[in-house]
Parts: sequence; structure tokens; C-alpha cells
Amino acid sequence: MKHFPLVLLLAFLLIGCAPENQNSSEPAKSSPATSASSKPYFPKFNADTAYKFIEEQVAFGPRVPNTPQHKEAAKYLEAQLKRLGAEVIIQNAEVTAYNDDKLEIYNIMGRFLPEQKERILLFAHWDSRHIADRDPDDANKETPILGANDGASGVGVILEVLRSINQDSLKPKVGVDVIFFDAEDYGQPNDVQFGMKENTWCLGSQYWAKNQPIRDFKPKFGVLLDMVGAADAIFPREGVSLYYAENIVNKVWSVANRIGHGAYFSGVVVESGITDDHLYVNQIAKIPSIDIIHYDDRRRDFGEFHHTLKDDMSIISKSTLKVVGEVVLAVIYAEG
Repeated sequence: MKHFPLVLLLAFLLIGCAPENQNSSEPAKSSPATSASSKPYFPKFNADTAYKFIEEQVAFGPRVPNTPQHKEAAKYLEAQLKRLGAEVIIQNAEVTAYNDDKLEIYNIMGRFLPEQKERILLFAHWDSRHIADRDPDDANKETPILGANDGASGVGVILEVLRSINQDSLKPKVGVDVIFFDAEDYGQPNDVQFGMKENTWCLGSQYWAKNQPIRDFKPKFGVLLDMVGAADAIFPREGVSLYYAENIVNKVWSVANRIGHGAYFSGVVVESGITDDHLYVNQIAKIPSIDIIHYDDRRRDFGEFHHTLKDDMSIISKSTLKVVGEVVLAVIYAEG
């Protein structure tokens, strides 16, 4: 996404996934990790397979709405969910972008363990940005990006989480619903000549939240995975998540510490929230949701590769994928 300040009823500023002038508080003290014997149970997460899921998405090329690559990638994701045993719902719609382009989008939803009444929602966006507007080379700025980290990484981790659950003899006590949102990254760039518009990011999740395909869809909480594959990633507690679902933030970060991943799930608090899919899932769909998202507080952005042509497989770290996947699995298996 692009970064631009938005004034919310939250009484703080939101920035999109490419922050400008973002302020964060001093790091909070993390809970100490407990002994290995007290770690919660979760099945094995295979980072090699998660990496492969990302690689297969990137192989389609940029996954920009209204392109053949985008449609083929949508078919791939639908097939993967079905192969993993999901009940699949495809929400096909048309949305209008900041430049008045009409975009055909596909929100791809899968339901696992449908017999379980209590449910958790995992979500990520699967599209990639239509322009490399932060690329240092001006000649590249109108070129679509591959989005290995920004888009494909969250999807890859979720697919491997589902595969891990499927292969484990012990199933969680909660059902798992998955949504791969489209058109998250087709937001308005900063340097356009006309005035800035609100709500130009996260078009797929906005549409879904207003037009939910499942009646009375009310999971206990949601977890968004966005940009979760870069080496040495840091996942701060961010403002929108804390405003709407502080208890879920505390739950997830506590689990991360208990299983030894507190170095990644930092105590840094980004008080000005991030405009991401979880904002609209919280605001419109009223599902308390948090964002696990890489944010480099030292640089005050999402990494030098963000929204550039450098966002390819070369920046994906299996170590980071394993950390995020294990935390998500541990959270799921701790429920119920």
C-alpha cells in the first residue's frame, strides 16, 4: 500500500503500508519466555513448503487486477485451498480505483473444520502493487512489482499453516476460516497531480466487509499477515490492532514470547496505526482483528525493498516464515 495520513474516529492518524513521518513509542517490556516444557503444543511448520507456496505465486508475475497473470494466480489459490480440503467461496466483484479504473477482483475464502462452532479468521492480500512507486530508479516507477513479501508471503504462511493442521493427527478445537483479499495494493500514490482521496487502499477487504458472503459470520477474532517474509523482520504492536483488539495483540505476542520468538514480536508500539485490511474488517465487519506486519522502526518504513522491484524472492527468509508460522499455529491450538 501507499502511505498517506488519514484522520479516523479513532483520534489518531493512520498511515498506509508505506509510512511517512510515523511515530512510535519507546519499546515496552516483553514478557519473559517460559521454559520449553511449558510451551503450547502446535504441529510442525515447514518453512521450505511455505517458501515454495510464495515462489509459486511469484512465478505468475505481478498479480495486478485486470491482467491474465492475476486471473491465473486466483485459479492457483482456489486450487490450493481445495487441495487442502477447504470449502471454497469466490467473491467476484468490480471496484473502482483512485484513478477511476474499474478493477475485477476475486476475494478467495476457504473454510476448514466447518463442524467447529468457535472459529478464527486468518487473512492476507494476494495481489501485488501495480507500480513500483518507491523504486530508486525513476525508470522503474511505473513497473508492476512481484510482491514476494508484500502479498505473497502472508498467503504462503497461511497455506502452510493449513497444510500443517491437515497433516497433524491432533486437530485444533476451533475452526479456521481464511480470506485472501484482492486489490489491497492498488492505492493512490503520493505524487499524483489530483487531490488525495480516502479509502483507496484495501479495496477487496472494503468490498467484502460490506458484502459478506456468509450470513452471521462472526469468528472470535482475526489475524492479518502482511509482509511476513523478510530477513530480520520486526513485528511491532500497531495502533489499529491495539485500538480494536488489544487483548488479541496481548495474546499473540505472549504466545510468541512463550515459544521463543520474542525477538521478532517486539515490544515496540506504533501508536499511529497502519491502513491495512484489518482496519476495514474491524470497522465495517466488526470482527476484532490484528495485523502482524513488518515495520522497521529504525527506518520508519516497511523496508528498502517495499514497493520497489527489489520485492522478489531474494528477500524472503525461511527463518522469518518459520517464526510467523509457528506463532500462528500456537495461537490456533491454544484456543478452545
